[in-house]
Amino acid sequence: MTAPISANGLMVKTQSHDYPIVITKDARKLSMSEQIVPFISGQQVLIVTNDTVAPLYLQPLQSALEKSFTVKVCILPDGEQYKNQTSINQIYDALMIEHFNRDVTLIALGGGVVGDMTGFAAASFMRGVNFIQIPTTLLSQVDSSVGGKTGINHPQGKNMIGAFWQPQMVLADMSTLITLPPRELSAGLAEVIKYALIMDADFLTWLEDNMAAMIALDLEILGQAVQRCCEYKADVVAQDERESGVRALLNFGHTFGHVIETHEGYGNWLHGEAVAAGMMQAAQLSQKMGWLNAEDLARVERVLASANLPTTPPPIDPQTALDLMGHDKKVKQGQIRLILLKSLGEAVVTDKFEAPLLVEVLSKHA
Repeated sequence: MTAPISANGLMVKTQSHDYPIVITKDARKLSMSEQIVPFISGQQVLIVTNDTVAPLYLQPLQSALEKSFTVKVCILPDGEQYKNQTSINQIYDALMIEHFNRDVTLIALGGGVVGDMTGFAAASFMRGVNFIQIPTTLLSQVDSSVGGKTGINHPQGKNMIGAFWQPQMVLADMSTLITLPPRELSAGLAEVIKYALIMDADFLTWLEDNMAAMIALDLEILGQAVQRCCEYKADVVAQDERESGVRALLNFGHTFGHVIETHEGYGNWLHGEAVAAGMMQAAQLSQKMGWLNAEDLARVERVLASANLPTTPPPIDPQTALDLMGHDKKVKQGQIRLILLKSLGEAVVTDKFEAPLLVEVLSKHA
């Protein structure tokens, strides 16, 4: 068995079921299958991956599982622009062609796009089958693979079609980050920074001290960051599985960021890049509300820049941005709700912001 980063087992506890997150840094040297076999139900397995990840990690996993299971593969094109109904249908087609049934286990081998789509397919095929997450990007390891949010994009809004469907387990192998392009690594660091800004000012200090090591792919340090982020998310999901309350805090920067992704075209800005610029906009509004001071704002900008992330959005007409915000899932009774910072390490979901101040933030780079 592979050695975990932490000897303490990390469990996500939900009303649906509890499941483990295993964080390792050497699963590639052995077989990922050793960790996941106990969580496969039945004899049928469909591995869903993409044409970037497949050449790197598919063959060892597939070969190991074929010794005990009927294994088929669905390879999707890589990119946020393919997170759509066409790709979901490819997964359904693979399941139907093989006459797979409710005993099938879907395995998501890839980043957040693969994980979100595989989870949505698992939630909807025959009204729900098992699935396992093997996230291969930092962003998916610290965020999207944990908590059961699955779905696809619509041309008018990101992640507007989906379901809550928890995996049976999550296997996060730090060694997969070695093959991650620097831009993708930075995109993942945006979600790491998010946790610090909304939950833990001490973690923000830790990130400032260790950012260079993470950029340099220090797997031990990266593993510690992933462990910490997963602990935060597991705690939030245990309190609020379906995002009716505190879980909305995890969307800090996302309302602004989804505007960027939708406006610029899915895939042109990576999700983490858009969230980084969105967090900066949310911090600017927080300052205008009198909650952050100038040094707080400068600190947010510095930590994002140290992760090689954008801190300014592309030019978007403010009214267009407001219209796109109107499609956000957090809108209630026609009122936009935003996650803002009361202080560094403390966030709040609120609709009690002054609309002219929001327009000021949206106009700054229009």
